[in-house]
Amino acid sequence: MLYFSAVASLNYRPIIFYNNYQRVYMNLDFSDDQKFLQSEAKKFLEKEESVKRSRGILESSESFDNDLWQKIIELGWTGIRIPEEYEGLGLGHLELCVIAEELGRYLAPVPFSSSVYLFTEALIKYGSEELKKEILPKLVTGEVVGTLAVTEDFLAPTNNNIKTEVSNELIVGTKIAVPDCEAATHSIIVCKSSKGIDLRLVDLSCKEVSINQIENIDGSRGHYSIEMEQAPSSLIGDEGNGWILYESIINQAAVLFSFEQIGGSQAALDMAVNYANERYAFGKPIGSYQGIKHKLADMYVALTLAKSNSYYAAWALSSESSDLPVAAATARVSATKAYELCSKENIQTHGGNGFTWEYDCHLFYKRSKLLSLNIGSLANWKEKLVSNLEQSNIN
Repeated sequence: MLYFSAVASLNYRPIIFYNNYQRVYMNLDFSDDQKFLQSEAKKFLEKEESVKRSRGILESSESFDNDLWQKIIELGWTGIRIPEEYEGLGLGHLELCVIAEELGRYLAPVPFSSSVYLFTEALIKYGSEELKKEILPKLVTGEVVGTLAVTEDFLAPTNNNIKTEVSNELIVGTKIAVPDCEAATHSIIVCKSSKGIDLRLVDLSCKEVSINQIENIDGSRGHYSIEMEQAPSSLIGDEGNGWILYESIINQAAVLFSFEQIGGSQAALDMAVNYANERYAFGKPIGSYQGIKHKLADMYVALTLAKSNSYYAAWALSSESSDLPVAAATARVSATKAYELCSKENIQTHGGNGFTWEYDCHLFYKRSKLLSLNIGSLANWKEKLVSNLEQSNIN
């Protein structure tokens, strides 16, 4: 078991860990090719004015930016992790991490996390060969867009409180707070079967499924309810083993979400620093005053810790380490807290301007709140972290 013992420097290398109380040095930096991919993603999203597009979605009746989404599909990002035999790029999780960070930095109003972090990864890992041949190439081209549906009420979902049921391949039940259904063509449904919990693939266009939009804090990423009345489905993974598979999927997704969150945190910190340097009060930049300095320092410390934990979690994910459950939960908790702090203090640093519609501060605050709930709340992930640490100590 590796125990984190030092915060990384700005370039994240080397980082010191203790393995059975022996000091270990690890290089968690990205390769030159991965850094180049990140640089190109940054240039693309900046050129496409992704933040401005996110604001535009809030001012329209749409729930995502289809034009930006189609351009992302053309770049091949939706097929980054899909093996070449299914017409994807066949790259690794680290490449997906650097893309996620830039999508977070520029608030991309697209269904990337739902379709790629969750749906695609679930099919790659647990889908049958038949489903992979049918669905994965269509995910690359954008013909299929996916999402994951688990939540049914205001309680945190567990393997004991799932009520949606499947019998004879037909699903009956309602899911709420399902992201990106306007864009999605298919959904993986977490449901109860005679043998336990199943993961089931459902075509959202079938007549047995009805979809209704619900309000959420960030209108640039739409959320919906899905009602199923005898909806036909296909099994993913082993029957009755779905909850274990679901936990594995969200452990992977937590790492990718953490990168999206640190991207947003960095953007919020940069906004606050720039404003503190440009805004004058009593003849001096407000950044020269202690009250602002402390806010910016707190943001920086929280973000640096989140980056360190996220980079380690990315290593655990890419190397298929047994430390992944602990690393993923640690990254998720620290990245969620960093984004909430940075987006909130960015508003405070901007003073009265920070509360206006015209400034972008509220866009990052809304996205931070949305991402903090997408795969479970901060409280849920704190519980997971404690549980995973206890389990690792037992083992």
